[in-house]
Amino acid sequence: MKIWIFLLCCLIASGAGAQQRTYTVQQAHSHNDYEQKRPFREAYEHGFGSIEADVFLRGDALPVAHNAGDIAPGRDLKTLYLDPLKACIRANNGFVYPERNRKLILLIDCKTAGVPTLDGIIRVLDGYPEITGNKTIRIVITGNQPHKDSLYHYPAYIWFDGDLTYTYTLKNLARVALFSANFKNYSGWNGSGELDRTSKAALESAIRVADKAGKPIRFWGAPDSKDAWEMFRKLGVGYINTDKIAELAAFLK
Repeated sequence: MKIWIFLLCCLIASGAGAQQRTYTVQQAHSHNDYEQKRPFREAYEHGFGSIEADVFLRGDALPVAHNAGDIAPGRDLKTLYLDPLKACIRANNGFVYPERNRKLILLIDCKTAGVPTLDGIIRVLDGYPEITGNKTIRIVITGNQPHKDSLYHYPAYIWFDGDLTYTYTLKNLARVALFSANFKNYSGWNGSGELDRTSKAALESAIRVADKAGKPIRFWGAPDSKDAWEMFRKLGVGYINTDKIAELAAFLK
């Protein structure tokens, strides 16, 4: 009888682990999404859980680009992301996706000075109550940020990307939505074949730090291949980073 109980417990534990490793497009992150042929639209139509936009502060405007030299008229945060988001919310009766259990992170990477850029983002968002008051959307600030001890001062609809190397106070950690880390700080793996043991241990250690804080983790600067996606799935990362929206969506589905 004891043996059967032991085996049953093993099966239950195995099943629980498999369930934790079940991934959907909600665990997909569209890296530098504005460089896609259809910014926002392609990732959204595939049901991604996270979409990234880099912004610069230029007067009262927030142009979207990776480098200042790439700034172009008509490509700003409002036009490419906030207006489409507002339209989706209205079409879905107050939810970001038609499926009410689906959520979305809009990760805004501040390329100019953190405090004034965030102040500019907040000014613009004040005109979008459908977004700021929506529980199915999180606006998360990354890149240049205000001091990590001041996060709790910002409006409740503003969240932050965390730094694994920083020890947050509880009230500031409560405003961290996820942790993002540079993959190259943990591994030189090129995304082909099996991950080496040293890299695996380093990545697992970083994931444990995020897990202990109760936050998902994303690795940027990482290989973007099926072998890499499978490796991240097995390790249990919170979001899989990609520039290949359709391919990752097909892999996860």
